[in-house]
Amino acid sequence: MDMAGWFKTLLQKPRKRPDASNGSPGCSPSSPSPPVQKSPSSLPRSLTSSPKLGYSIARIVSHSDSARWSKLYDVCICHSEGDLEFVEELVAYLEKQPERFRCFLQLRDSIPGGAVVTELCNAVQNSHCWVLLITPNFLKDPWCCYQMHHALTEAPMANGRTIPVLKDIDRTDYPRELRCIYYISVVLQESSFRQIKETILRYLLDFCQNARSKD
Repeated sequence: MDMAGWFKTLLQKPRKRPDASNGSPGCSPSSPSPPVQKSPSSLPRSLTSSPKLGYSIARIVSHSDSARWSKLYDVCICHSEGDLEFVEELVAYLEKQPERFRCFLQLRDSIPGGAVVTELCNAVQNSHCWVLLITPNFLKDPWCCYQMHHALTEAPMANGRTIPVLKDIDRTDYPRELRCIYYISVVLQESSFRQIKETILRYLLDFCQNARSKD
């Protein structure tokens, strides 16, 4: 074949279609390119999307061997009687969650005839976490101070068990005894309830995983 004939044959040769594997716009419909996977850093970082939860929520909720059941309560709510309405709403929120948090509410759950101090001490010792609802009523109530100090005696380090919640007070009034612990500030009730829930859940997940690793 002479040079002119070879060049004419080359021009008439069909052009090769783009390979489907390169993800270009001309790829064949029968061989779609695989979907792009998001990297972990681009996914939401909320607690509910954490990789821990493959083990976690279902296990701590339903498994009888979960370390969660080593205590009677998931959370003890320490508060002034003047803030009972807010606390009852918080407890109702926590108890209706899928995790079915077990809350100790003193006026509801104390044993009739039991000594007030004994009932509180037992509840603090038998709870994984303690929510301290710090309000103007709380700061003026010696009994609330006693509850706070008792919780700190059980867990003096900031390990996630003590959860201060500030409501209707300035941060300058935050008790000195708690200055080493971050607090939740109630601005929007729904948002603060969700933060409390996630803090309790995060502690339970860590506690159960640590207990499992020691077995």
